[in-house]
Amino acid sequence: MKDMKHIPITVLNRDPAIGDADSSEDARESRPLVERIVADTRLELDRLTPGRDPLRRGELLLQLGRALLRLEEMPQAWAAAREAFDIYAADRSWEGAVHACDILFLSDQPQSLPALGQGLWLAVTYPIDPELTVAILKHVVDETPPESDGAAVAAITAYYIADMRSQGTQRDDLLLYAGQVLTTVARRHSAVDGQEEFDTWINRLELNDPDRFLPRLRNVIDVLVQDDWWVDRERLAAELPV
Repeated sequence: MKDMKHIPITVLNRDPAIGDADSSEDARESRPLVERIVADTRLELDRLTPGRDPLRRGELLLQLGRALLRLEEMPQAWAAAREAFDIYAADRSWEGAVHACDILFLSDQPQSLPALGQGLWLAVTYPIDPELTVAILKHVVDETPPESDGAAVAAITAYYIADMRSQGTQRDDLLLYAGQVLTTVARRHSAVDGQEEFDTWINRLELNDPDRFLPRLRNVIDVLVQDDWWVDRERLAAELPV
């Protein structure tokens, strides 16, 4: 990061979120539309020739998984996204694989936390859309107890990714959002109030040095995934540029 010592604190009245969730009334009104999307997507999937255009199949499975989430049909959303993950992983299309992991986590199934961990590792390791990476890291913040340092590590990594991988308007928006997340984490973790306390908190937790906080993120990932890896992480890591 260009200047880890001077992250401006952002004061919030509520927790940050990327986008606003649909209200229950909106969800009821849109249900027939979402059901139509599900039906049409399944029909297109059935029409695909087996083995041909796997990435198109992966795209449709992601679309199906998102729609099923809106209908709260969680096991079916999981099944669609899990198939999509395997398709994208086989093609090494890591951004698609991370989208699949996002759906897998949101489907709230027994393996959702390992899915989150794998999506997190892929999103930080590979130069995918930084907005998606930040969203995955926000899931970690939401899942981690306020008093745990894990939320702080995820939040500072989101800020770091936003700073290093995005440009222009996207960079400005992501830095603002990631700064809001980090500020909220600091308040929950240590009742931080004001720039001086925030700077002290950053230094105390060693969040001003990527060489220190990124290895701690790996520990968070290991806790989430345990031994349930769906990719050969060691082989992929060995193939990365030094």
